[in-house]
Amino acid sequence: MKWFLSYDGKQFGPMDIEQARQHARANPNGLAWREGFAEWVPICKLVELTAMAPAMPTPPPPPNLRCADEIDYKVYGSEMQFVEIELDPGESAVAEAGAMMYKDSYVDMSAIFGDGSAKSSQGGFFDKLVGAGKRIITGESLFMTVFTHKGNGKAHVAFGAPYPGNIIPVNLKQAGGQLICQKDSFLCAAKGVSIGIFFQRKILTGLFGGEGFIMQKLEGDGMAFLHAGGTIVERQLQPDETLHVDTGCIVAFEPSVQFEIQQAGNIKTALFGGEGLFFAVLRGPGKIWLQSLPFSRLAGRMLAAAPQHGGHKGEGSAIGSAILGGTLLGGIMGGDDD
Repeated sequence: MKWFLSYDGKQFGPMDIEQARQHARANPNGLAWREGFAEWVPICKLVELTAMAPAMPTPPPPPNLRCADEIDYKVYGSEMQFVEIELDPGESAVAEAGAMMYKDSYVDMSAIFGDGSAKSSQGGFFDKLVGAGKRIITGESLFMTVFTHKGNGKAHVAFGAPYPGNIIPVNLKQAGGQLICQKDSFLCAAKGVSIGIFFQRKILTGLFGGEGFIMQKLEGDGMAFLHAGGTIVERQLQPDETLHVDTGCIVAFEPSVQFEIQQAGNIKTALFGGEGLFFAVLRGPGKIWLQSLPFSRLAGRMLAAAPQHGGHKGEGSAIGSAILGGTLLGGIMGGDDD
């Protein structure tokens, strides 16, 4: 049975049990996966890897795991979804500015400087400045909004999707404490989740990966909610399983997944195939989320159909467009048949 180990997003394997144990003894602060596991598991929790290791103190939790608020939620709708988060007294949710749909009156709303993580909120000005700087690099606002329940009993706050699509709830603790996603997909999260940046290491991936060198990196142990266009595909890639994907259709993936860019066939296919010059190559193991309708594709179709860009000015059929466009058919239909 082959094992795979992951440290800080770098994958090692396949290896046999003895090789895996040697790596585990040298560094138990990582994740492990083998056939039969539904997800990556912390090495320190696997007796198979730690039973023969010498006695050692309990390792501290990985630095990327923070104690986020535990929140309940419910997603409503189909094409234009929103998520309603239930808060206990003292609990908080953090969201992008302008995402709120409604809230109970005893939920306090305040803008914060930075990304809303426990580190930036409890640290000094420098920590907050670093958190804000990360958001500027990814093209987001300097500020985020925190919603805190300051009353008694249960309270609710809801966040709406910015365009047609679906909301993806992700438990970061089950994802190994980290998730890589496209920079515009984050909607909201439990207070304590860090929203940072992820740099592509390979220049080709950075230049032609659809999101440039920079993507968002969500870290923590709480719930995070992403939004993507169209229908969402959630897929678990097995070790060395490879999938070719349009670069704009990638929503998020676990750090154990390798992300590269490959040329789309020969020059003829690239130029006239209608799929662009490059596509993404995702290689497992790990979970990925894909979208059927990227916002850039939706916006491009809408822009092409706009009248000021030569799009259709009428509705219903090509005949209607021809009438309004002053074509020969339009002249005949309008009586100009002399």
